[in-house]
Amino acid sequence: MTPDFDAIVVGGGPAGSTAAAYLAQAGMSVAVVEGAVFPRPHVGESLVPATTPVLLETGALEAVDAAGFPRKYGASWTTAESRRIPHAGFTNLSHDWAAKVQFVERDQEGVDRDFTYHVDRGRFDLLLLKNAEERGATVFSGVRVTGVDFDDPDVVRVTARLGSAEVPLTGRLLVDASGRQTLLGRLLRMKVPDPVFDQYAVHTWFDGLDRSALASHPKEVDHIFVHFLPVKDSWVWQIPITDTITSVGVVTQKFRFREAATDREAFFWDFVNGHPALSAALGKAERIRPFSAEGDYSYAMKAIAGDRYVLIGDAARFVDPIFSSGVSVALNSARIACRDIVAAHRAGTGFGKAAFSGYEDTLRRAVSYWYEFISIYYRLNILFTAFVQDPRYRVDVLRMLQGDVYDGEEPKALQAMRDVLAVVEGDPDHPWHPFLGTLRAPTMAPLF
Repeated sequence: MTPDFDAIVVGGGPAGSTAAAYLAQAGMSVAVVEGAVFPRPHVGESLVPATTPVLLETGALEAVDAAGFPRKYGASWTTAESRRIPHAGFTNLSHDWAAKVQFVERDQEGVDRDFTYHVDRGRFDLLLLKNAEERGATVFSGVRVTGVDFDDPDVVRVTARLGSAEVPLTGRLLVDASGRQTLLGRLLRMKVPDPVFDQYAVHTWFDGLDRSALASHPKEVDHIFVHFLPVKDSWVWQIPITDTITSVGVVTQKFRFREAATDREAFFWDFVNGHPALSAALGKAERIRPFSAEGDYSYAMKAIAGDRYVLIGDAARFVDPIFSSGVSVALNSARIACRDIVAAHRAGTGFGKAAFSGYEDTLRRAVSYWYEFISIYYRLNILFTAFVQDPRYRVDVLRMLQGDVYDGEEPKALQAMRDVLAVVEGDPDHPWHPFLGTLRAPTMAPLF
């Protein structure tokens, strides 16, 4: 039989829209099946520069540039911690754990600017979905996929629901971009809990937050801010959404919310009050959204590709939001997967699992770098701060913060960070030993 489409993309978020745009531009017939009707409410997001080349290649960058999103020139870290940190060989380490980076400090291939954007995901996702449609993809909004059948060796059969009606669709290939709903991860029983992370977030939006009260320099006002908290493995994000609206979220281990046995609002303020400067600034602002929770943050998949299917974005893997890697992984996983998809389509060799070996290898390496970098960050915050401020490692750390991890080369700073962490963990008398967090760095690459 002749399928309805070459590819069916489940999910119209950043990963799905980007994949659809790439495949449609390559001349493939593509359907995007999205359960929501955009714009949909979504937590605010801070992009990293690695998204810029993808937006350019898919033709979406012009619309994103024109949207008026706040520009993001860098990132800052703050803390209420007052203890002086022993330098332990890092002479540039600040006593208060504060740090900051500017993207202009390092050139990145394919990036023509020294900034990216903080985005309102409701508007941003709609821009990308419209772009995919403009490139030639067929978009079904408000249609939810309820079943997938791979029994036929020639086609993938998808059952979708529109209201009370079921709609059958067929394609040569299924691209799972269903996000944290993890469609195929659930249906094929491939989803596994992350062995290290079990994070939980409570977040909202504030209007009128005085960002200058939390910045050490006017140029940093519109940075993304990560505020360290005195509770281990816990932090607060601060992301500009507009000139006056700011997304703020508390991230910590999920068990702490269960132990607190309280509501989201009380939990949020209990943690924020651990950072007096942040608490005071937020107390003068107006909360304009209800408190929302994000769980099930951290998981892996036993496989990210198989015969006639490929998983991208959060449907494939999510670690933690600490370095704003979510949209970058979404867009770049779509880009890399589509290279293999288009190559197989043009060669006429079919979409067997072997066709996606390049994608699997590249994404596995890239996400393993992110994973270990984030793990080390949680295990020993001051090690990250030290490396950011040390000229021997600063540019390489900035490379990871830019999301520039897809070329296959391991960032050199990672090995140095491993070495220092091993010394600190193995020496109870080391001056940094008391600062160790409870999350342990992985001993092997994460599962897929």
